[in-house]
Amino acid sequence: MLLKSSFLNNLPLKEITEKNPVIPGLIVTTITALLATFLNSRPGFNVLSTLLLSIILGIIIGNTVKISKVYEPGIKFSLKRILKLSIILLGLKLSFAEILRVGPVGLGITAITLVSTFLFTNWLGNILKINQKLVKLIASGTAICGTSAIVATNGVVDASEEEVAYSVATVTALGTVAVLVYPLLPEILNLMPSDYGLWCGISIHQTAQVFAAAGDTGYMGLELATISKLSRVLFLAPTILVLGFLSVKNNHQVEDRKTKSNFKKLPIPWFIFIFLGVVVINSLSIIPDNFKDIILNFNKFLLAISMVAMGIQTNLFKLKQTGLKPLYLATASWLFLASLSLVIIKLLQFQM
Repeated sequence: MLLKSSFLNNLPLKEITEKNPVIPGLIVTTITALLATFLNSRPGFNVLSTLLLSIILGIIIGNTVKISKVYEPGIKFSLKRILKLSIILLGLKLSFAEILRVGPVGLGITAITLVSTFLFTNWLGNILKINQKLVKLIASGTAICGTSAIVATNGVVDASEEEVAYSVATVTALGTVAVLVYPLLPEILNLMPSDYGLWCGISIHQTAQVFAAAGDTGYMGLELATISKLSRVLFLAPTILVLGFLSVKNNHQVEDRKTKSNFKKLPIPWFIFIFLGVVVINSLSIIPDNFKDIILNFNKFLLAISMVAMGIQTNLFKLKQTGLKPLYLATASWLFLASLSLVIIKLLQFQM
């Protein structure tokens, strides 16, 4: 039941809104993101990531409080503009020197498993008759780098807020399962620390989850896990560009009978090119590490703000209508990625 009045809707924001319409909604998403960050530091809540907590809090607000229209510009600004900025800043995590440190073998395994997982997920999603936009979100989130890949992919597939929230929740939950299960397996599977670290980096979704799973493997295992995980981010740009091209191609096929498409209307993900530019700048080592760490920590908060906005715009009834099939798809996709990468690593281990 929607609340007819709330603290949010009674704030005297008329003067603020007239000067800058994004401020009221931005205040709401920022305060909620701060709350999610605080909860993440508290016992009992710290098992959930800040991003997942941000979505949950946003969903609670969006489905219990009747939000005034005065907040809509700021919420949309948080969801679109701030989100793209956070993806661009993600390039500071990546440099070509770090990618080369994982070696041609590690990059080869990453490329094979990533492409195979993406294709497998799309194939299975088609069999399960799941909305193709949701399938692509799950495929990119599983194969590439979790939440960041999902929100970047949505920049070209344009899925609904419910579909994005669903894919983020499922991929994050499965990554949490991996954190709990993976540390039990190195001895059973006879994996050396370096092999286990590589497996974690290739097959676990979120960077923080990779750190948690590989944290007890020693320096070599943790370093390889980190580098292999970051190398997956490199595949974000080409994946988004390919998806953008396919989206344009499909739109053309629909519109060819009516009129020729205008180039200006093509959904070219320009923010991905800026992301690549940031990777190049980071590779030149001209940004001090301390300053870079500050930016990256702030970037986590920016992403939390975007997740709050996404949660606010998520309709629980529509989310319920999505059903369990996408969860089955996400689970099968993760198991495929984990199994395939493990088999390849074991084969290489055996040959060496």
